[in-house]
Amino acid sequence: MGYFKVYAHKYWKGFSVAVFFVILEAFCDLMQPTIMSQIVDKGVANKNLNYVIKMGIIMLIIAGLGAIAATIRNIISSNVSQKLGTEMRSDLFKKIQGFSFANVDKFEGATLVTRLTNDVVQVQNFVNGLMRIFIKAPIVGVGSIIMASRLNLKLSMILYAIVPIVAILIYGNMKLGYPFFIKVQKALDSVNGVMREYLSGVRVVKAFNRFQYETERFEEKNTQLTKNSTTAMKIASIFTPVIGLSVNIGIVLVIWIGGINVNKGTMHVGEIIAFTNYMTQILFSLMMVTNVFTMLVRARASSERISEVFSEKNTMINGTKTTNNSRIKGRVDFEHVFFSYDRDKEPVLKDISFTCLQGETVGIIGSTGSGKSTLVNLIPRFYDISSGEVKINGINVMELDIKSLRDKIAVVPQKALLFSGTIMDNMKWGSEKASLEEIQDASKVAQANDFIEKCPEGYNTRIGQGGVNFSGGQKQRISIARALVKKAEILILDDATSAVDTDTEVKIRESLKKYARDLTCILIAHRITSVMGADKIIVIDNGEIKGIGKHEELLKNCSLYNDIFLSQIGKEMI
Repeated sequence: MGYFKVYAHKYWKGFSVAVFFVILEAFCDLMQPTIMSQIVDKGVANKNLNYVIKMGIIMLIIAGLGAIAATIRNIISSNVSQKLGTEMRSDLFKKIQGFSFANVDKFEGATLVTRLTNDVVQVQNFVNGLMRIFIKAPIVGVGSIIMASRLNLKLSMILYAIVPIVAILIYGNMKLGYPFFIKVQKALDSVNGVMREYLSGVRVVKAFNRFQYETERFEEKNTQLTKNSTTAMKIASIFTPVIGLSVNIGIVLVIWIGGINVNKGTMHVGEIIAFTNYMTQILFSLMMVTNVFTMLVRARASSERISEVFSEKNTMINGTKTTNNSRIKGRVDFEHVFFSYDRDKEPVLKDISFTCLQGETVGIIGSTGSGKSTLVNLIPRFYDISSGEVKINGINVMELDIKSLRDKIAVVPQKALLFSGTIMDNMKWGSEKASLEEIQDASKVAQANDFIEKCPEGYNTRIGQGGVNFSGGQKQRISIARALVKKAEILILDDATSAVDTDTEVKIRESLKKYARDLTCILIAHRITSVMGADKIIVIDNGEIKGIGKHEELLKNCSLYNDIFLSQIGKEMI
């Protein structure tokens, strides 16, 4: 909760101004019944028309002042709450952007979306209400009790008996409701998760005709959300009528006892009217307080979920060194590296040691799940190693400024991801200042220029969400071109040509050798033909290096590499 103090410090002035106008509005509301009682008891009872008109004008002025105050506080409260919500979402997004992969893995994607949207809205709505009815309700409630006590102390004893009962009911509502609202938010996470997964894989769902299965999955999560929401609402629906009933019983008692006193001549009719109005205001206030606590419970649940993100400590401590002044360029060293996603479990990578020099093409091959992608993810420091050292240009990556480190590296991941916008926009992710000529040169190397120019709008062709209007091979070639535009020292291709036909892959490799002679290229592949021409091939299995060398050397000295070669190409090629 400590993080919210930052927002309180920033927005307290606007909040205070809104509260001032809320208090002014509450004061105007509290004056109305007293003035009404005077009009009835002094003006109407004595048939004094001038007094009625005079007090009526005063009543209208006070009502107008209250309306103006309400309008101003509505404008201010809306402005403050919207700015607060906008800033909170922005800060949350920046916080998430700064997370390491380990931090992101700790939170599910769906729950982060819910926290950025629904949870922030819950807090925003509570703050908005806090500057409106939430503060007005207790002021009007307490003020009504005070004004009613001034009118008739004995009759106000009914209020003193009703209010504690209602307070207990409100406390019970909050106590019982809070756990269920936590469950509601978690259930909403699950619904968002199913929807995100379905939308991202909708083509696979259609291909396998699994609509029924997806519908059942969604129905299960949606039913759970409905169940949790209904339970939470039931609690509120039980307490709210009971609170209303308690206050209405009080009103009946006031009218009954007041009527007896009027007949005795110990009370005036105007006092009964005023007292009834104050009881109605108290009822309104208590109902609002009940709603306040209901929203408070939801806002509290949401604020705790938001605080979890803010309080999450980045597992990755940024270094201070840069590689700009290093005479070595494009060198990568692994020295006895061990890595585990969970430090309590067996390492995924075990005692990895090798060196990549500037201008070298290094191939990494191995079976699925052997640790190839994990290995290259340690170079741009997507994850921190458990022990050993990973060095770039002779400097430990743990000591390097992360931005400086990643500026030296271009990565083409396994799954080619394109962003909404034009092809040109995507290419400029590599370098914002890249010229059209530079982008075209990189596209030619990636064998993407031809099909891009055949598009109706060329490089200004718009890309659908996730690149839905391009084939897998086309997306991979655009991704490779985007990485080349960056002109980094180290290029990592993580099975980046898996969807490209063999002839195109050969052309890409040949073009890369000419285009980036001084570029260190680390190439992960499942196809042995993709790495056969590499300057150095690393064979990895079960997180361990089984062999390092050129193609011919590994055929002789590495049984695993030989097995891969035989299974993919056959004896006749040896």
